[in-house]
Amino acid sequence: MSAGPSADDVPAPDPRLVADLRADLAAVGGDGYRVDAVTALLGLVADAALHREQPLAARRVVTAAVGAGDPLAALVGAFVLGLEVPSDVLATALPRCGLDGAGRLGLLEAVPGGRARARLELRPYAAVDAAGGADWWVASDLGETATGGPLRTDHVLGVGGASTTLARAVVREPVDRALDLGTGCGVQALHLRRHARSVVATDVSARALRVAALTLALDGGAGGDRPGEDGAAPGRGTVDLRRGSLLAPVAGEAFDLVVSNPPFVITPRTDGVPAYEYRDGGMVGDALVQHLVEDVGGVLAPGGTAQMLGNWEHRDGEPWTDRVGAWLDASGLDGWVVQRDLLDPAAYAETWVRDGGQREGAAFDALVGAWLDDLAGRRVDAVGLGLVVLRRPVDPSRPRLRRLEEVPGTGSGALGAHVADVLAAEEQLAGLDDAALARRHLVVAPDVTEERHARPGAADPEVVLLRQGGGFGRAVRVGTAVAGVVGACDGDLPLGVLVGAVAQLLGRPAEEVAAEVLPAARGLVADGLLRLA
Repeated sequence: MSAGPSADDVPAPDPRLVADLRADLAAVGGDGYRVDAVTALLGLVADAALHREQPLAARRVVTAAVGAGDPLAALVGAFVLGLEVPSDVLATALPRCGLDGAGRLGLLEAVPGGRARARLELRPYAAVDAAGGADWWVASDLGETATGGPLRTDHVLGVGGASTTLARAVVREPVDRALDLGTGCGVQALHLRRHARSVVATDVSARALRVAALTLALDGGAGGDRPGEDGAAPGRGTVDLRRGSLLAPVAGEAFDLVVSNPPFVITPRTDGVPAYEYRDGGMVGDALVQHLVEDVGGVLAPGGTAQMLGNWEHRDGEPWTDRVGAWLDASGLDGWVVQRDLLDPAAYAETWVRDGGQREGAAFDALVGAWLDDLAGRRVDAVGLGLVVLRRPVDPSRPRLRRLEEVPGTGSGALGAHVADVLAAEEQLAGLDDAALARRHLVVAPDVTEERHARPGAADPEVVLLRQGGGFGRAVRVGTAVAGVVGACDGDLPLGVLVGAVAQLLGRPAEEVAAEVLPAARGLVADGLLRLA
């Protein structure tokens, strides 16, 4: 394992030092240690390469800028690239906190030759959610790109693709109590405290909780300099950091919202395969995700929602919708599972071996082989990746939502509002039979466009697509009758009247057109392309 600080070497954040550090980071270079400022420093080419985990171009730019005395470049060099930088240049970036103060926060250490290096990564993070834009600094461990070696098993992961995907998908309505299960570096808690009165953030890793405490402490927040619980920083909601596995730290409590980027990676239980705390829950196969789906309802208040990422096995001869659907049935909750990606066993193995910082070679091949053997032992021919949304019904007697689907891609922009709209639409539709739906007024969602495809010279299109600009970016193929009705859905007339008018225009029996349009309209409402006025 690569060298690095232990959990004991990440101290509880000193509020005075954190306040000084926050002021330094906000002021350095005039624009502050912000995402836009870092991008401008690196330039588009080096910045893009760094996002591909190719740091050479960024190192060249930063080394030259540090040599010219640029304090922002010193921060990027130390905290992003893991370079040893001249202490005097770094000191100009931290005039209030100082190098000694940064050392006492567990961020820096001196090295021979009048230089200093980072002991933790500290990156700017920009985000937009329902509460508006935010600029934060997120602490974590330096990754393999900076250290050049495999990760420690107690590695604390920074903000990555999975965490930003989850953050975009969370429903950001105001709630009383929220739970961030498996907080890691604390990024989900940063978002939650903007719309929850109180947040509990848990993790099995003592190291992660100490790093998350620093991340949260650096959040000046909109609520002023009011201290949060457990040394957490100011913000709209307090954050209570607790150590423990899965739901154990909150047993017997109830939350309005549970958010989790859990350790869902399917890892072989084989000697020689490292188990990383941030991604490996210690269970066989996809049992951890199954456990959370089936048991999270025990900490959900009536009407409460849980949103989590997960992986699930596709086993030979068993549809994944049956396996995961059985988890939903056992939960007793409304359930919506969206599979966004699918990897074959080799691609899955290679992804997670590389994620641990292992470079290609004999050790890499041995780890991939262990993954392939493990998956083959359970007849796994693919692994699905996606989003799980669960809700505890206020009225347990009504029909439950049970929806499992494949929607490839990443979606567009913030998905939280779309998720909320879909959940609300499903609840409305549950109480409407076809006759009742025909009496309702519908409107086309503002992000929907229509595409018509025809052969050259043809009078009529062969394909009509309704395309969703936001949400999951669905493209729904519809027939002429459905397209005609949707085109007239402006809220003025009931759906049944529109069906009759289109049937007359097409010269078809109204009952036949209704049999085609009503189920399609129901699906379009459920997917967010149509809305009940």
